[in-house]
Amino acid sequence: MEFEIIISLLSLVALEAVLGIDNVIFISIIAAKLPADQQMKARQYGLVLAGVMRIGLLLLISLIMRLDKDLFVVYGEGFSGKELVLLAGGLFLLYKSSTEIYHKMEGEEGDQSKQIKASSFVEVLTQILIMDMVFSIDSIITAIGMVREVWVMYVAVIATVILMLVAAETIISFVNRHPAFKMLALSFLLLIGFSLVSEGFGLEIPKGYIYFSMAFSLLVDVFQIRMNKSKSTPVKTHEHYQQTEDRLLS
Repeated sequence: MEFEIIISLLSLVALEAVLGIDNVIFISIIAAKLPADQQMKARQYGLVLAGVMRIGLLLLISLIMRLDKDLFVVYGEGFSGKELVLLAGGLFLLYKSSTEIYHKMEGEEGDQSKQIKASSFVEVLTQILIMDMVFSIDSIITAIGMVREVWVMYVAVIATVILMLVAAETIISFVNRHPAFKMLALSFLLLIGFSLVSEGFGLEIPKGYIYFSMAFSLLVDVFQIRMNKSKSTPVKTHEHYQQTEDRLLS
């Protein structure tokens, strides 16, 4: 049991880190609109706000997850507050991951960057806070879909924020060189979304099956990267946020 908790914690931190890259890039781009002496502070505040937002949302959803009494019955199937959260969260992940995969293959480059209008420090933090809320939703739903223990979710969220504060540029650079990892993470979201929908209808898929599928897929991806290290050029995916040199974390 302890081994499973460790595996779930490490898996969740790794997945949250890859999925949180768009959040980090957004913070970096919008912070670049400030004077040079304020950019670092805005990036740090943005990442801390992202962590606070996730913890607050996790606390709220954790309270809702305790509502296990049926609220209504449809065709003999009862639905509680917990099951409604799982069902809605699963559908959201299925939608979000599907649209993200489509966008990265056929979408418009930098479509979200064009909407950034902030100029002052307060405006920058306000826009970061709003976007952090959007990014936090799928982050927390993913955590709920992967682990049962609430404390593991909290530890994973805090660890991911710290990891992003320390090694954001390294992670961004690695995923840019190997975009297959980002697509794989989005595929994992499809899997987690399906498991949440299934659980919302009362059919729970053992988490071990999910971890095995993720580990096997990741292992195959790692082998392919090592075998084709000098033979191919990675596909350039379309990103919501332009990733120019002066906008990346420094």
